[in-house]
Amino acid sequence: MTVDPGDHQRVTAAVREVETRTSGEIVTIAARSSDHYLDMVLAWGVLAVFLALATLAALPPPMVERLHGAALGWQAQLSHGEALAALILLLAVKFGAVCWIVSLRPVRLALTPRAIKARRVRARAIDCFRVGAEWRTVGRTAVLIYVSLAEHQVEIVADRAIHSRVEPEEWGRIAAGLVDALKDGRPGDGLVAAVEQSGELLARHFPPDVRNPNELPDRLIETGQ
Repeated sequence: MTVDPGDHQRVTAAVREVETRTSGEIVTIAARSSDHYLDMVLAWGVLAVFLALATLAALPPPMVERLHGAALGWQAQLSHGEALAALILLLAVKFGAVCWIVSLRPVRLALTPRAIKARRVRARAIDCFRVGAEWRTVGRTAVLIYVSLAEHQVEIVADRAIHSRVEPEEWGRIAAGLVDALKDGRPGDGLVAAVEQSGELLARHFPPDVRNPNELPDRLIETGQ
């Protein structure tokens, strides 16, 4: 999923219009993904090997003998060392095959637990806020709307002055609407709505200042992983 140029223009226009009604500043970021999740490749490979060993250990001896006979022939005999080497080779092949499959981006994303995705999206959003918005406004009134497209997850991070006046549930409602739009394949519509709703909150608590400088970029920022 991507945000097309027309949606970029719509989001930028929405931010500019909203900021005429408040001293707050809104920054929008759309990330292709918040993490590579490469550690999931190793995790699933190790899990596959563990499950294979656990399954083998749980089989009764007669079943193991039947598998041995089916694989090598009933007359074949392996020494303890040969059997161990064969087992290690089979496990290595299984580990490599699972790692290769999970290394495919769609599979890796599908097999990454939602809780892990949520933590990494949150961490990435906070990093972006600290680098690009925190301490960048005179009144500490910056809001970051962060969208992670691959994970279909949203984080809204507000500056310190805003936390004392706006309840977290308000941001949660806005984020939920944006998530629904992402799932429907309408990232542009969702971002515009989120900007407008955030602007209403900011205008209520932070009316325009006489100076009202434009301290942060209005354009939608796209990043990738």
